[in-house]
Amino acid sequence: MRKYYHSIIIALMSSLLLTACSRQPERVQQVNQLPMIYPDYIGVTIPDGIAPLNFSMADDSVTTVDVLVTGVHGGLLHVNGDYADFDVDTWHTLLKQNRGTKLTFTVCAEKNGQWTQYRDFTVSVSDQPLGEWGVTYRRIAPSFELYSKMGLYQRDLSNFDEQVLIDNTQIHGMCVNCHTANQTNPDQYVFHIRGEHGATAIHREGKTELVQAKNEQLGGAMVYPGWHPGGRYCAFSTNKTSQMFHSASMQRIDVYDASSDVFVYDTQTHTIMQDTLIMKKYWAENCPTFSPDGKWLFFTTARRQIYPTDYDKEKYSLCRVSFDEKTGRIGTKVDTLVNTAQTDKSVSWPRVSYDGRFLMYAEADYGYFTVWHPEAELWLFDLTNGTTRRMDEVNSQRSESLHAWAKNSRWFLFTSRRDDGLYTRLYFAGIDAAGRATKPFMLPQRNPKEYYRRLMYSYNTPDFTEKPVDKRSSPTKIVIEEGDRIQNNVRN
Repeated sequence: MRKYYHSIIIALMSSLLLTACSRQPERVQQVNQLPMIYPDYIGVTIPDGIAPLNFSMADDSVTTVDVLVTGVHGGLLHVNGDYADFDVDTWHTLLKQNRGTKLTFTVCAEKNGQWTQYRDFTVSVSDQPLGEWGVTYRRIAPSFELYSKMGLYQRDLSNFDEQVLIDNTQIHGMCVNCHTANQTNPDQYVFHIRGEHGATAIHREGKTELVQAKNEQLGGAMVYPGWHPGGRYCAFSTNKTSQMFHSASMQRIDVYDASSDVFVYDTQTHTIMQDTLIMKKYWAENCPTFSPDGKWLFFTTARRQIYPTDYDKEKYSLCRVSFDEKTGRIGTKVDTLVNTAQTDKSVSWPRVSYDGRFLMYAEADYGYFTVWHPEAELWLFDLTNGTTRRMDEVNSQRSESLHAWAKNSRWFLFTSRRDDGLYTRLYFAGIDAAGRATKPFMLPQRNPKEYYRRLMYSYNTPDFTEKPVDKRSSPTKIVIEEGDRIQNNVRN
């Protein structure tokens, strides 16, 4: 049996120990089992630029945790306290030194005066960089009956710094949602402001315009956006959305659309380009997104039902249609990639990897509001050969949804309710060229157990951002509440 690691630390790195006021392990009992830690970071793969994987013991009765981290290529971290709180700079040095290899974690915990040393676990440091500065997301209460407090935020992934971009306490009585950048570049983005005097805020070429959110000819508002990579066009869905609340079900909330369509919007001419090919009367189109080369527009479509009685019969297929950037027009043929007639399931939130190889989507029993469907899972469609598979390596027994790709197509994020079944938390995973993903890890926090227990909000519509969003580009309270709205034209 190997010697207790504390003597190794004293011999090799005694000058680095930051434990003068902490309880040191003594009379340690070794057990042949992995530690139960929160969050579960055991066996995950991380990029070398990620914030420290701070963690607590899952058992609240543990009073002190002592952790030693060593790298295959050298380096050492040692922490001792209420939870594992790693120094940010030392952590990054250790990850950079051990890129492409593994870190070994040795954990010792004190409970009722007895110290226990657990079996070591490892964390892999990927040789694939993340390539993104951070993430943006909305935080919202898990019930949509009220939205007294919600906001759009950005988070630096290399540390724990979070900034608010805009929240609805600045614009009383309104809802803010769906902050979407063009291929993770925050120099161009769109988000919505709902409520009286609402608008769609479109930022491009250094200025922000507030566009009239609703149009009578559309029959609804501009809702889910998807940027064309060229930057001139943005696809939107327009939805007449209703909510229903279950009194006895694992699914607390359902969302359905009395009607929905997909259209392409020209941000230069402020023109809504309608097309009957993808705006069919008895069909509901939704969730538009462009391919990274701009040649295809992907969307979902379902035959409309009688609402609300037949809400659970609404099942979406995955489709695509060609797009001509020069004319701003779609093609004449719609391809069905995943057909609900064959799967008897429903597709939502299609997102294409930026290398054009894969399309990730969420699948549920019905509908498209998968964030509240416990059976919702992530699937991966291979655009090179037309095959699709369930991503068992990342799915859980609870809802997975609202995913997005990093620009290098080697990392992705998604939301999941796997933590407690109530709140959606943000998770990350790596993915290789063959489409195999690594074990997901939760967004790191300084003191994760305390943070997530106190956070009464869900993460919503997250995405990567290659650099910080310039907060000066967001419209101010005065502009939002008193500013003019640009009226849209409609082209059939």
